Amino acid sequence: MKIRSKLAWTYIILLVIGIITISAYSILTIRSFLLEEGEKQFERDALSLALAASSFKNDEQFDERIQQQAQLSRYEMAVYDKDGVRFLTFPEEAFENVAPYLGDSLMTELEQRDGNPIIQNKEQSPKLIAYVDLGQSDNAAQYLRISQDKGQYYAAVASIRHIIYAGMFFSIGAVIIVSFLFARYIAAPILHLNAAALDIARGNLDRKIDLKRNDEFGTLADSLNHMASTLRADNEKLKRLNEKQSQFFADITHEVRNPLHTISGALEMLELENLQPEKKKQYMKTAQKQILRVARLFEDIKTLQRYDFDESFITRKKIDLKELINEAEQAYQPIAEKKGLELVTTNICSCKVNADPDKIEQVLDNLISNAIKYTLKGKIEIGFEKKGEVAEIYVKDTGPGIGKEHLDRLFDRFYRTDKARSRDKGGTGLGLSVVKGILNAHQSDIKVESTVGKGSRFYFTLPILD
Repeated sequence: MKIRSKLAWTYIILLVIGIITISAYSILTIRSFLLEEGEKQFERDALSLALAASSFKNDEQFDERIQQQAQLSRYEMAVYDKDGVRFLTFPEEAFENVAPYLGDSLMTELEQRDGNPIIQNKEQSPKLIAYVDLGQSDNAAQYLRISQDKGQYYAAVASIRHIIYAGMFFSIGAVIIVSFLFARYIAAPILHLNAAALDIARGNLDRKIDLKRNDEFGTLADSLNHMASTLRADNEKLKRLNEKQSQFFADITHEVRNPLHTISGALEMLELENLQPEKKKQYMKTAQKQILRVARLFEDIKTLQRYDFDESFITRKKIDLKELINEAEQAYQPIAEKKGLELVTTNICSCKVNADPDKIEQVLDNLISNAIKYTLKGKIEIGFEKKGEVAEIYVKDTGPGIGKEHLDRLFDRFYRTDKARSRDKGGTGLGLSVVKGILNAHQSDIKVESTVGKGSRFYFTLPILD
């Protein structure tokens, strides 16, 4: 059974039970009220008729007056003398099955009530009966019995019951119609949300649920839209990661294949019998160079993997930038001089920062070695500037610069602006990716400013310690 039908029948059953219960209670309450009021009125009428009967003269018109009272009041009346013997009835057929005299116990009870009537309302009896002691009367009458069919009271109850039944059936019909409409209204957003959720589950992440409601259904629709948006973003991210991963493995294969080919060729040449010692030494040096290149490649991959998965990738300490930059300058000064480049430091003073010294040294090594590698003439400048609570460390060169089209992907793994020239220079294509990974672990980032033909400036920031 569909949820709409379940909701409709649940409302119908509950409301029908409520309507029937209220109707039955109303009928019983009204019936009890009418009978109670009728009995009170009957008691008042009995007293009035007894008072009138006691005032009639004992003459030839006595019987006629009693009959007139019975006709006017529409009650059945019987008159008894002091001995409790009935001597007058109206109408006579109403008393055919009634004893012609009163019992002693009943007369005794009437005398004790001091003129108050005795009302008999037995469930098995179809009539309401009242006995009244007339007391001192002007005629032979001592006791008066009046009666009336209960059906006169039940007739009003029956009329009201029919009205209530009619209203009840009308209400039930209205409840059925309204319940189905209400269930449809309630179930519509559920069905809509279910269809949308199934659509999203099938992969249609562009599906948007347009449910303009301010209740829980509207909130759920917004949540599903947000979920679809998140899944769509995650899906796009996974696609990009998958593409990068595929490219990454392809690049690794390519990067490893080239030095392996070179090593294989060198080994083949070394197997020649008449190979001159100079050539043999050259091929050995080439093979060693390519082996070191492969070793650097896998060392860089290991560093990047640690950055991706190891939360303890860095160990922060208090370090002095002055000492770190001076050590880098001393290490690379001979290499720069050999290439005819000027390696200088500026604005060097003591500055304590919170960072991993080994990892920051690795960052400087990559940046300085790249600057030396790609700068043909001019100078390379290393330094830092204090900017508020951080120190901005930079490496600036007068190299060929980098085109704007390369800046967005410059730090991607294995990305090269000039692949052929980069391989000739022995690079792994992972240096700047390693730099970015290390600095991201420090909650920092590597940035670059470059102009083609004028040079580049790589820089990053670290927090200064008080």
